[in-house]
Amino acid sequence: MVLTCLESILLQIKKEIKTLEDRLLVIVKQEHQGILTGLKTILGIGNITAAMLVVLTDGFSKFETASQLCSYVGITPTTRESGSSVRGRPRISKVGNKKLRNLLFLCSFNACKHNKALRELYERIVNKGKSKKLELIVVANKLLKHCFAIAKSGKPYDESYVSVLPK
Repeated sequence: MVLTCLESILLQIKKEIKTLEDRLLVIVKQEHQGILTGLKTILGIGNITAAMLVVLTDGFSKFETASQLCSYVGITPTTRESGSSVRGRPRISKVGNKKLRNLLFLCSFNACKHNKALRELYERIVNKGKSKKLELIVVANKLLKHCFAIAKSGKPYDESYVSVLPK
């Protein structure tokens, strides 16, 4: 009796969550259709992650550089030092938006499978002997930088693009 009651409540909550996600997606499409479409061209970024990125960054207008956005999300490396004697292992800062960090971390799994550029980055770090979690954090960081570049430039994602620094 109690179990069936709880199952029906859970089903109702899942329906409400789905309805809210659909309404959020409609609102985001009305305001930032170009950015949303551009973000979804990146292999590894889905509807929900793209919508959350647009909503939580106000259409990427809150940030001037990709490093500011990475700091906001909390996936930047930090060193732990105290004077000259105490040195800890570098870790991610985790000072930032936890939900967005978790979404990007989960997207990095998918990106490593389907996105050629990010797979190469992942394999390069694997060959250095780093931990799997660190590799996925690096991929999430790069994925966020790709999102920022696409949102600011307005161009779709190009896997074969290579940036060239001016001389």
